[in-house]
Amino acid sequence: MKKICIFLVALSLLTSCDDDKIDPKFEISSTQVGMLKKTTTVKQLDSIFKNDSMVKAEKGSRYLSSSKEITIYDKKGEKLLIMEPIEGENPDATIESVQIIDKRYQTASGISSDSYFKDIKDNYPISKIENTLSSAVVFVDSLNAYFTIDKKELPLLYRGNTDQKIEAQNIPDSAKVKHFWVSW
Repeated sequence: MKKICIFLVALSLLTSCDDDKIDPKFEISSTQVGMLKKTTTVKQLDSIFKNDSMVKAEKGSRYLSSSKEITIYDKKGEKLLIMEPIEGENPDATIESVQIIDKRYQTASGISSDSYFKDIKDNYPISKIENTLSSAVVFVDSLNAYFTIDKKELPLLYRGNTDQKIEAQNIPDSAKVKHFWVSW
C-alpha cells in the first residue's frame, strides 16, 4: 500500500510538471518565436504557418506603416504575429523583428504580450529604458526583446516629457505591456 501511494504521488508530480511546459509552437527565446528561428527566411513562412493565414502588406499602401510587414492570423482570424523581414522583396531574407500579439506566445518565465512590468523585471535583467514621446521602451538583451509601456501608466512627471530619464524603479509594477517585440 505504501509503495502504491509513493507511486501515485510521483506520477502526479510528473504529470503536473508537463502542464507547466510551454507548447514549442508558442515558445519565445532569444533565438526563436514559436516555430520561427533567427535564421528563418521569408520563403519558409508558408510551410511554418501552413495552418494559419499570412498577409503581406502591399507595397506602397498608404494605410500600412511598412511595406514589408507580414501578419499571421490563426484559423479563427485572430492576429498572432507581425513580422518584418530584413529585405521585403527578397524571399531569401531572414526575419528581422517579430511583434508578439497573441498571449499564447510566451517565454520560459511566462512573459507574454499580456504581462506587466513586474513580470519582466522579476524574471529578466533590464538592459536599458528609453523615453519616447508616448512610451517607455524597456530593453531585455538576454531575450533580444523590447517592450513598450504606455506613459499613461507612469507618474505624471514622465508624461509628455522625453528629457526625463526613466529608471526601472520609476515604472509601476502594475504597468501593462503595450507591445512586445523580439528583434534579431
